[in-house]
Amino acid sequence: MLNQATNTNHNYYVPGMSSEYVAQRYGIAVADIAKLGSAENPHGASPKARAAVSATIDRLHLYPSWTAEPLREKIAATYNYQPEQIICGAGETELISLIIRAFSEPGGKILMPGPCFPIYHLFAEAEGRVAVLAHEATDRASMALDVDTYIAAIDDNTRIVFVTNPHSPSGTWLNESDLRRITEAAPHALVVLDEAYVHYSNTVGYLHLPQEYPHLMVLRTFSKAFGLAGLRIGFGVAERTVINALLAVKPTWNLGQMQIAGGVAALDDHEHVAWTVSTILDSKQYVSTRFRELDRFRMVPESRSNFFLVEILDPDTNSTEVFNGLLERGVIVKDGMDSWRGLSDRFLRCDVNHRHLMDQLVDALADLE
Repeated sequence: MLNQATNTNHNYYVPGMSSEYVAQRYGIAVADIAKLGSAENPHGASPKARAAVSATIDRLHLYPSWTAEPLREKIAATYNYQPEQIICGAGETELISLIIRAFSEPGGKILMPGPCFPIYHLFAEAEGRVAVLAHEATDRASMALDVDTYIAAIDDNTRIVFVTNPHSPSGTWLNESDLRRITEAAPHALVVLDEAYVHYSNTVGYLHLPQEYPHLMVLRTFSKAFGLAGLRIGFGVAERTVINALLAVKPTWNLGQMQIAGGVAALDDHEHVAWTVSTILDSKQYVSTRFRELDRFRMVPESRSNFFLVEILDPDTNSTEVFNGLLERGVIVKDGMDSWRGLSDRFLRCDVNHRHLMDQLVDALADLE
């Protein structure tokens, strides 16, 4: 039995499987499937965003602001910036593609941790840039970034330096002093801090730092804590010249009326974000306790995100075999070897979700033992 894609060198992104696909393939009711491979919000979309999207129906015949100006203004007011320091995109993924196009010429080096969010290197390679995955900078025991080694990988030809915090796929956290060290080591490059999962870190993150560093950009998404993955909304904060360069390559109307309205409303839905974060933190603690029951699998500690890595301790199996075994039992995770370049066949990435889904995951792993 094979994974959805078995070629670990594919040049496209491998998303988490859908419940519908697994239900059809394995004859399991959709309601009985634990979907733990896409880091989605356990409580669904922000109610305030849902209401705002519904109220926008009568505006669908009108072109939106080409810069998503109402959303830029709301983000700026929320985080103490000027609208001209904000760019909005169809998810962070679109913004990553614009950054690569605007700040690195063909053949330019783009540095990223190894393993990392695959979109970084996939987009870089598709645009003819050189993706440098610094695998040696990742401590294989803790999966944390070795900052000294990462800084040593920066050279004069480095155009963009990616940092993800919390990191994906490990969920490990980089403190502010280390982020400053990386930023100050690359004054000739654009440093891009991806904070897609920052709400789950139980911190305010580092969105304030672009005010100090003109070559630092921070990215955030509405897909996770706000529960708007299906709307596709992301934004970036940086110095105005950085934003202007991105506006020059941005598709003219990349966000529609519903995206703009939903994003504006979501930023006021503090109750939904707090509820989501509370559920994740509680379930993460719960599942860490349950993992002590297992002998062949280890929950890699110190994740500050809504997912964690599972290390496979049994040398007689691998991540693809375990992945497929979980699918047969109605549990969707991500195969580390298939989804992240350089992660190897010893790891799976699993979402944190409601407690009963955490039980379903651990019980399925125990059944494999």
